[in-house]
Formats: sequence, C-alpha cells, structure tokens
Amino acid sequence: MATLHFELVSPEKLAYSGEVDQVDVPGLEGDFGVMAGHSPMIASVRPGILTITVGGKHEKIIVLGGLAEVNDKGLTVLAETATSVQDLDKAAFAEQISSMEEDLKELEGNALDRAIERLDHFKVIHTYVTSTAMH
Repeated sequence: MATLHFELVSPEKLAYSGEVDQVDVPGLEGDFGVMAGHSPMIASVRPGILTITVGGKHEKIIVLGGLAEVNDKGLTVLAETATSVQDLDKAAFAEQISSMEEDLKELEGNALDRAIERLDHFKVIHTYVTSTAMH
C-alpha cells in the first residue's frame, strides 16, 4: 500500500510527522479520509477526533479546529490545538465545557448559534474520551 506524508502542527509543537496509510480528519463540512493519491484540497477542521492509521494501528488525536491541506507533498493539518487522547486532562476539558455552557447566557443570534455548535463538538469529544468502551 502506498503511503502519504502527514504533518500535524499546532502552535505549541509539531504533533506528528511521518508516513501514514490514512488520516481521517474531522472536517467542518463532514469527516473525510485522506490516502496517497488524494486530490488536492483545503478544508476547515472542526473540533473532533483525528485518526492516523499506520500499519493497521490507529492513533487518535483531539484537534480543536484549524485547516487541512492536501497537495502533491501529502497532508498538512494546522490545528488550533492537538492533544493525544491519552494525554487529555479530562477534568480540565469537562471544566472547559461547563464554562462554555455558562458563556452561552451572554450570547445571541449568530454568535449563539456558533457557540452552541462548537459546544456540541466538544461534548462529542468528551463523550468519546470518557466512554468505558474506549480501551
């Protein structure tokens, strides 16, 4: 199987760089998978779980927004935040969700709609990382 060069970059660090079989990206317009030979594209990344597949093994990374670019050199994701599921501080993440819920009281109109959508994405991530089915 042909591989794809992938880089995941956040403001804090280069979170991942290497050859992969596939990357599943949580896109704003829907999740999408990228393999070698994918057509060039640029897409917005929503908060969600990015999955890197190498040799049949999957690595899950939480991304909280950003941009993805596929070109002839591979895939680059510029993420606002990139944290391995294992490294996530679950208590701090839950507190962030509570704070986001409290902030909704201050918003209205389009700002409220965007905040609710972002909160929903965070809650999906929280459900995933706190699920007892995740081993």
